[in-house]
Amino acid sequence: MPQQSKPVSYGGQAVIEGVMFGGKHVNVTAVRRKDGEITYLEVPKQDKSWVMKLRRIPLVRGIVSIIDSSVKGSKHLNYSADAYADDELEPEEKAKQKEKEGSGWSLSMIIGVTAVAILSFLFGKIVLTLLPVVIENFLFKNAFDNQFLHNLLEGGIKLILLLAYLWLISQTPMIKRLFQYHGAEHKVISAHEAGEELTPENVQKYSRLHYRCGSSFIMLTVIIGVFLYSLFTYDNLWERMGQRLILLPVVLGISFELLKITNSVRDIPLLRYLGYPGLWLQLLTTKEPTNEQVEVSIASFNRMRELDAKLANASAVSEISVASLDPVKG
Repeated sequence: MPQQSKPVSYGGQAVIEGVMFGGKHVNVTAVRRKDGEITYLEVPKQDKSWVMKLRRIPLVRGIVSIIDSSVKGSKHLNYSADAYADDELEPEEKAKQKEKEGSGWSLSMIIGVTAVAILSFLFGKIVLTLLPVVIENFLFKNAFDNQFLHNLLEGGIKLILLLAYLWLISQTPMIKRLFQYHGAEHKVISAHEAGEELTPENVQKYSRLHYRCGSSFIMLTVIIGVFLYSLFTYDNLWERMGQRLILLPVVLGISFELLKITNSVRDIPLLRYLGYPGLWLQLLTTKEPTNEQVEVSIASFNRMRELDAKLANASAVSEISVASLDPVKG
């Protein structure tokens, strides 16, 4: 009797006027254009063997997954941004733009996007890691000697900065719509996991919050950091900052593993509360979507599942253009 395959835990991300979903074999983005049409970006996955091996190693797999998601996600975000910009151009400007761009993405463009994605991720994590240290040291350096309390205040300052940043950007119309698509992504995944038929009416019944969200991961890094940093002592500000940078990969790795655990026990009474801090943060990073936005999310998910089924058979690989970065009209 053939062994049943393990159910796929689908994930995705919101993009400008659309949603990206990742399957086992392909990532698909669906974007709503200004004329109401939905277009797609379909990118078959081609993970290197060494990357797949790293994804099996606890602690290490978290860092690999984060960087990989940042790189792949940037391509889909750029596609949605280009589609949005293209919709704002006049016909004459569009013609000139196409002449300049030529056809497809060059290797140098892909490498450039990859480098920017990694650098942006690293810059953001380093700033959010070191800035709270400097602020806490400036405000409370001579207030007391208990380093755990200093670490706790550091975590509190980091959380305040994070919440203030998210609230501030959520006030802009574009980011608010991005957060609505984020909610639509969560709703579709929850509806699929519940076995519902994916219609806007069915999907809208589900919560915009989800345990596996990257927002939950961010919250976990703040909490884990407080306790991990407390295992080490420091003599001055520079040593303290150096420790934070050295321990950053460890914090990310542990947080990723804990996120997997909180998701696996979410149906167990009492233990489900472990994931609540991350869900609370999603109250800022998601908004209730419209039916039209849910339709785009459903279209992306269905297209991803359709291509995933085709690519599951080795003979079907040749039917799809590998590593195509050009929009496919849907």
